[in-house]
Amino acid sequence: MNAQYATVNGLKMYYEVHGSGKPLVLIHGGGSTIGTTFGRILPELAKSHRVIAVELQAHGHTADIDREMTFEQDADDVAALLRQLDISKADIMGFSNGGTTSLQIAIRHPEVVNKLVLASTLYKRSGVPAGFFEGMQQASLDNMPQPLKDAYRAINPDPEGLKAMFTRDATRMIHFRDISEADIKAIQAPALVINGDTDVILPEHALELFRALPHAKLAILPAGHGDYIGEICAPDPDSYMPQLTVSLINEFLR
Repeated sequence: MNAQYATVNGLKMYYEVHGSGKPLVLIHGGGSTIGTTFGRILPELAKSHRVIAVELQAHGHTADIDREMTFEQDADDVAALLRQLDISKADIMGFSNGGTTSLQIAIRHPEVVNKLVLASTLYKRSGVPAGFFEGMQQASLDNMPQPLKDAYRAINPDPEGLKAMFTRDATRMIHFRDISEADIKAIQAPALVINGDTDVILPEHALELFRALPHAKLAILPAGHGDYIGEICAPDPDSYMPQLTVSLINEFLR
């Protein structure tokens, strides 16, 4: 593994490079790190790809800075990193909030995208159960899953850092705006939409995204949010599901 920082758009962004082959960018979920989202599947993906895993503004090793945190800004940061690394085109995989960022990369920087893997990805407010956004308005740091808090503290023990990450992510979700159907339909990159059948993101929403994208495939798996990639909060650490998911991803990216 090669771990480094790059200065992009004023942000000192942490990233890791694993393996060799065609470049594959991994973008973690909200409140997460590279390890908490992709720790189970990253070594497998790195067997056949040059994996570039990033930590976005206020997450993990990447400190917060005084600017707005939006999915569009995250997309611009990742695209700027790829330019710095002299990577003209890459496959992009995002989970949860990282999936929404991946959509924004495809919309704002289509030239850098080869293929998209969109895991539990939200593009419309209707894609989550009723009451989700109202619940976000009441959310506090106490509601954050303990494994995510522990993982952040292991990287950055400053309690203000953890609070900043939580507040940034909660605020962004409360103010989430639909991505227009026209923008989704304009995405020309082939896409694999993956979702769990008991996911926070409704399977009906994954189906909508699949139908709106011009060149998409769809996999609805018997799993909850992130269980199919072995995300750190997944209830069964011994599940075979992450191996199945890696096989699906590798088949799609061939």
